[in-house]
Amino acid sequence: MEVLQSAKLADVLYDVRGPALTRARELESAGHRVIKLNIGNPAPFGFEAPHELLEDMIANLPIAQGYSDSKGILSARRAVMQYAQNKGFPSVDVEDIYLGNGVSELIVMALQGLLDNGDEVLVPAPDYPLWTASTSLAGGRAVHYRCDESNGWQPDVEDLESKVTDRTKAIVVINPNNPTGAVYDRPVLEAITEVARRHGLLLMADEIYDKILYDGAEHTSLAAIAPDLLCLTFNGLSKAYRVAGFRSGWMIVSGPKKHAASYIEGLDMLANMRLCPNVPAQHAIQAALGGYQSINDLILPGGRLLEQRDLTWKLLNEIPGVSCVKPRGALYCFPRLDPEVYPVKDDRRLILDLLEEQHVLVVQGTGFNWPAPDHFRIVTLPRVEQLQDALGRIRSFLTDRNWSAGQR
Repeated sequence: MEVLQSAKLADVLYDVRGPALTRARELESAGHRVIKLNIGNPAPFGFEAPHELLEDMIANLPIAQGYSDSKGILSARRAVMQYAQNKGFPSVDVEDIYLGNGVSELIVMALQGLLDNGDEVLVPAPDYPLWTASTSLAGGRAVHYRCDESNGWQPDVEDLESKVTDRTKAIVVINPNNPTGAVYDRPVLEAITEVARRHGLLLMADEIYDKILYDGAEHTSLAAIAPDLLCLTFNGLSKAYRVAGFRSGWMIVSGPKKHAASYIEGLDMLANMRLCPNVPAQHAIQAALGGYQSINDLILPGGRLLEQRDLTWKLLNEIPGVSCVKPRGALYCFPRLDPEVYPVKDDRRLILDLLEEQHVLVVQGTGFNWPAPDHFRIVTLPRVEQLQDALGRIRSFLTDRNWSAGQR
């Protein structure tokens, strides 16, 4: 009998590591060098973790051989609690903190514990696709609210509220945003919390890039401006501390909890079922959150991340028919292809053609649940020389082909 995948996977997509990556690996096996700009993984691009973080983890290896508490070790949860308090979170105790094998595990856990079949979650468009995929896997339906490119990719709150139904359970806010790099203004966040307040919705805040900010941008945590609302905030070490492979993240439950006792009981049960997070990596959290923050050296003037963001944005906007809103945070640009210049019909085909012809791997905009085939995401982690090479190839790919000869 043929063994088939579950029907639950029918609407689950994750094109950040999709068919184009499979083809890129085939090209590499054939001896080609592929410039991979598809995933925000700092380590391959020469970004190293702070030494004190590694030293703490290594020093604690002898006592990290057994299971920890299902929520994580106390010292790490206390460090996260203090970080949350400094960010203005209301009513947070160590028992409100769940450590996880990366934020991804905790997002899946939070949605599995919340949703029944047919329940809806409001998710931004564009989004980090794990949110949409995890909602579908949990039996729910992701309903996408529009972020406005003409307004710096800020969420369109009117569009968001128009999509609330009696099945809506939660609003997801990704700030700073992946893939656009937008950092949301406080009035916009306040308007989103008003929608949640009017309709009794749970807030879910993905803030993994909250320390990666440019040009004086300031990050406001959603939980800090909604002390009267239940809010789940997701963060971790993978980006700001350059240890994506450690899989070390956390979830903070803040605000009033009495009315959510059943849901929190479900979160506890799911945390128990996975036994515990990766224990050695938990020992890096306290060292990471305390003391000197080396990420500032990378994002301030003269810093490598800022320089690479600036160059990527500049070179993209110099390509005829391409425009890009300047990212104020995160590690990505999300440029637009003018449909009058580039009449793209299938952006998956487009990025596969780019890969075949120029050996550059990016991710198509529809992979982030953007509704039109007119955007793609590029990672700004490579050094400037490699970015110049990659963007030169993208420019050649776009400008040298005869677009009137056929649609892509």
